[in-house]
Amino acid sequence: MKTTFKPGILVLTAAMFITVNIQACFAGNVHKHTKTRLAADSSLSEEIQKQLTDKSLTYQLYYPKSVARLYAAKGFNAAWIKPQTGDGPTWQAMLMIDCVLQFGLSHADYHPQELQYNRLHNILDTPGRVSLQLEARVDIMLTDAIITLMNHLHFGKLNPDYPANRIDTSINNNFCTDKILAANLSQNDMMSIIYAAQPKAKAYKDMQYQMHLWEGLYQDDCYEEPQAEVRKIAINMERLRWANTDDSIYIHINIPSYALKLYVKDTTYQFKVIVGKPTSHTPTLLSAVSYFTTAPEWKIPAKIFQKELLPKALADSNYLENNHYAIYDGNGRYIEPTKASLLKVKGRPELYFARQSAGCDNALGLVVFRFPNIYDVYLHDTPEQKLFSRQERDLSHGCIRVEQAEKLARLILINDGSADKIPALHKGMINYVKQDIKLRQPISIKITYLTCEVKEGVYITYPDIYELDKNLEMALYGIQQNLSMR
Repeated sequence: MKTTFKPGILVLTAAMFITVNIQACFAGNVHKHTKTRLAADSSLSEEIQKQLTDKSLTYQLYYPKSVARLYAAKGFNAAWIKPQTGDGPTWQAMLMIDCVLQFGLSHADYHPQELQYNRLHNILDTPGRVSLQLEARVDIMLTDAIITLMNHLHFGKLNPDYPANRIDTSINNNFCTDKILAANLSQNDMMSIIYAAQPKAKAYKDMQYQMHLWEGLYQDDCYEEPQAEVRKIAINMERLRWANTDDSIYIHINIPSYALKLYVKDTTYQFKVIVGKPTSHTPTLLSAVSYFTTAPEWKIPAKIFQKELLPKALADSNYLENNHYAIYDGNGRYIEPTKASLLKVKGRPELYFARQSAGCDNALGLVVFRFPNIYDVYLHDTPEQKLFSRQERDLSHGCIRVEQAEKLARLILINDGSADKIPALHKGMINYVKQDIKLRQPISIKITYLTCEVKEGVYITYPDIYELDKNLEMALYGIQQNLSMR
């Protein structure tokens, strides 16, 4: 990726070509040339090293360990306070911080009180005018701001699986910001380095470009408070960062749109899905499907067993048999479904469980897609195919039911180079033969909660079926009231 500067215009030539009006996003005038500073300033290096041991400063940093690792790797030399022209890496970094609204982020999160243009001009244009202590502090704060921005762009600001302290502590992430930044500080292409931290998924790129249009080209003031549509895209860009992987082949289930998309090479296949009710949310997660099971048995979740199955069995003596259910004790011994035994089970239901055998009426249908997750949810077929004709399909207890499950399984097998297993898949399904069909290479599965998307330049919204937008919006913008009502 390359960065090109023209008078008054900044052009990012990356996966997307973004043009930003500097007059809208550049606070202060950038001098075309900066005065020469000594390249190697041992006194500044010593002051940086000293300040990094000062807890009163490090407590103000969002990623103190990452900052310390970067400076240690660079011999505690200054990262930004060094000779450069008006389009140098320091000014590029400042411009990216100025324009964070175009990425759905908040300018207040990147030390705006510390990182002021007049202060940087005094430091870079007139060496010796500012104290060594302030130079070191500004350099450290800008390092923390850029590490924070890159982490926010890559992982998200509020990622429940990757909070700041986990990212800061780990040096084994596939994306280690301090290492990436340390390796590129000498490059005069800082904007592209920061920009590249974002997810590569098309859904994210489309949202980011729409945000750029609204907050870059269509706004006169980069700091104007975002409107409802902008905030909605911002929170959904945040969610896509949580689901950020580099997979080019994967399954993507979006809960509010009731849709599953299978991305393979240059083709996308779409399927309808049924998701959890508002009282039984389908969780968002990242995992990988490693095998299918045809004609599966279903172990009934404890909540469903206690709240639904037992009352129906007590009310109808034929219910269990008609629906192919069987009840077992903790040791796996079958419980004869008499009235007396069912009342005993009702008294201590936690000591028992139920299974539904394979068959055309099995709630999991004829095939289930297996992927590890802490929520014990599945992606599976269903005998209730008529439900896919409904527009609103939040109907399950949390698992995901997919239309045309056999077609989905076949496509995955073909992509896996396992087309020879398709006959066994079909035979197992039509003959109710339970078997596991393993993939050569697990395929990633992403379950997201996106309440909007941009399709071919058109902004589309979906119902917030679990009413999750408000809390995320308030957390992302750091407010205590509902912005959507404004």
